[in-house]
Amino acid sequence: MADIFDVLADGTRREILSRLKGHGGEVSVTELVTELGISQPTVSKHLKVLRENGLVAVREEGQHRFYRLDAAPLAELEEWLARFSAPGAGGADDDPAHTVFNAWAGAEVGDRVGRAAADTAHSARAALEAAQEKLQGAQKRVSDRVAERFPRWGNDED
Repeated sequence: MADIFDVLADGTRREILSRLKGHGGEVSVTELVTELGISQPTVSKHLKVLRENGLVAVREEGQHRFYRLDAAPLAELEEWLARFSAPGAGGADDDPAHTVFNAWAGAEVGDRVGRAAADTAHSARAALEAAQEKLQGAQKRVSDRVAERFPRWGNDED
């Protein structure tokens, strides 16, 4: 789950997804550049991340690329998030697809949740890397001590 949170934590990517959903079909990169008011390389960079994570599909026609939303990964996310929501509040907002997509499409809640998830994923990765470094250091110290106490074990010439 952390990967999709990292992807959706970026406001520009959420805006791109929102634009793709709003068009209801395929949108060219040129149209997205115009609508978003950002450079083509920036839009392409974000579309690449979205494509690599299965959130958009692309169709190439000559030198033009047309993108469309692929909501399947969002559906998986909705199912996962639904386990944490209180059931039965009633109304259209109870539809997880509606609630989750609106949150990720740029609502303030989406910003907070996305940032918190990305920060948590980053912290977990950093903690794991630190633990791996400590373990490697401990293994080296043990190997060095064994070699000091039992020098013949480390010597293959005998």
